[in-house]
Amino acid sequence: MNADVVVIGAGAAGLIAAAEAAASGLKTVLLEKNRRPGVKILMSGGTRCNLTQNTDRRGIVKAFGSQGPFLHSALALLGPAELVRLVEDEGVPTKVEETGKVFPVSNKAADILRAFMQRLERSGAELITEVAVEEIIRGESGFVVRAGEQTWRAPQIILTTGGLSYPGCGTTGDGYAWARSFGHTIVPTNPALTPLSTSAAWVKELQGLTIPDLVLKVVVAPRASEATIAAANSEKKKQGILAEERGSFLFTHFGLSGPVVLDVSRAVTRSPRPMDFDLWCDFLPDTKAEPLEQTLQQATASDGKKQLATLLGTLLPKRLVDAILQQTGLAPELKMAELPKVARRKLVEQIKRTVIPLAGYRGYEKAEVTAGGVSLDEVDSHTLQSKLVPGLFFAGEILDLDGPIGGYNFQAAFSTGMLAGRSV
Repeated sequence: MNADVVVIGAGAAGLIAAAEAAASGLKTVLLEKNRRPGVKILMSGGTRCNLTQNTDRRGIVKAFGSQGPFLHSALALLGPAELVRLVEDEGVPTKVEETGKVFPVSNKAADILRAFMQRLERSGAELITEVAVEEIIRGESGFVVRAGEQTWRAPQIILTTGGLSYPGCGTTGDGYAWARSFGHTIVPTNPALTPLSTSAAWVKELQGLTIPDLVLKVVVAPRASEATIAAANSEKKKQGILAEERGSFLFTHFGLSGPVVLDVSRAVTRSPRPMDFDLWCDFLPDTKAEPLEQTLQQATASDGKKQLATLLGTLLPKRLVDAILQQTGLAPELKMAELPKVARRKLVEQIKRTVIPLAGYRGYEKAEVTAGGVSLDEVDSHTLQSKLVPGLFFAGEILDLDGPIGGYNFQAAFSTGMLAGRSV
């Protein structure tokens, strides 16, 4: 079977890439090994699909750090506002939540998928599901794509196979092997935006407790190996702090999750020794240590009969208060008048910098995105065509692009998908 373009992988990037290519008049075939397209879209955001972030193009570029400039051309074509308009033009209204995350008003990821499926169907692209590509060969006149007894020939292909995160979606890293076979460098991959685990028993006892707002830091632990310490020093991180974020935090049966944990997890997962790191938790980020100590000192003088746990309960959740007091060796029924200066300072230190030792992370099964992938140095950012192999294009998570939680990664997938589809 012949085509002008074969797109492999019907996720966020593939759906929009195929639609754009077909809309320009090219005979386009979109191959998907799952029974249905867009499985990760349906799973994302707790089945609500965090489409993008309520920011502008510069905000997206900044969020991706050193990788951000690669996205300039893709975002020029499809920025956050244009992506929202595209979805709403398909009859799916959106809303912006306090965190800046953009969701469908219906809170149904299926509506987002429906919007892109409508565009795909109008474009005339042919979607073929339950087709697992086994081999891609480059010939004199283009590419030969083989899947079982079926074969497609096309002068151009777009790889949108995703990464390794959520393997239940069918993202098993097939595209990396194909890219490597064409001479491309694969930046070592690791899970990103994934929960972290700890062996600290007191943390697991707090499972289910959400802290809406804290500052979380990833630091090199005193027990760290010489190699980890040297790596941190080479990055010139102040006080060994490798990452710092503020946001919502969730205690779980295995350790730690929530948006702020997922965001800092990339600093942990790229190391072969996650146990070399600690988390520092500031549970009262809007109150500095000195004013907090003064508050406790004043309560000692003015309300000495009040129990320490009762006073702290006005500042923090009761379960967290009990855990903090346990960590500092202070009894909850202790009266404020009985709190000595040394213990007061120790308590403030615990509230402002609770240390949680890390044991590991949850892996690709729970990771929202994959860090690493096809090296950006080998892909033309203006077209997303390979610099090594004419006619070979990349889009989405297969590229070495990973941003923070909040819709940034979907934005990159849709934007690069559109650019690749327009460039073939």
